[in-house]
Amino acid sequence: MSFKYQWLRNGATISGATASTYKLVAADRGQKITVKVTGAKSGYQSIAKTSAATAAIQAAATSVYYKNCTEVRAAGAAPIYRGQPGYASHLDRDNDGVGCE
Repeated sequence: MSFKYQWLRNGATISGATASTYKLVAADRGQKITVKVTGAKSGYQSIAKTSAATAAIQAAATSVYYKNCTEVRAAGAAPIYRGQPGYASHLDRDNDGVGCE
C-alpha cells in the first residue's frame, strides 16, 4: 500500500507540500490547514480523504526583548505597537500604545 499527501491552505493546494508532515510558514498565519491523503494498493481502487481543518493558525509566541528604541529600529520593528512581540512600556514614553515613534 502507498500513500500520497497534499497539504492545503484554506482548501487551496500548497505548492511543494507533499510530504507526510508539513512545517508551517508565515503565509499560513490566519489560515486553516488540511491534508489530503490518497491511498493506493495494487488491485484496488485508490481512495482519497481530506482531514478536518485546523483552527486558524496563530503567530508563534516569541520572546523578543528590546533594551531601547535603538535596538527596535535596528531590528526594523519601529514603530512597535502594544501587543506585538517585543513591545514594553519602557519603549512607549507617552503610553499611547505605540513605542519608538
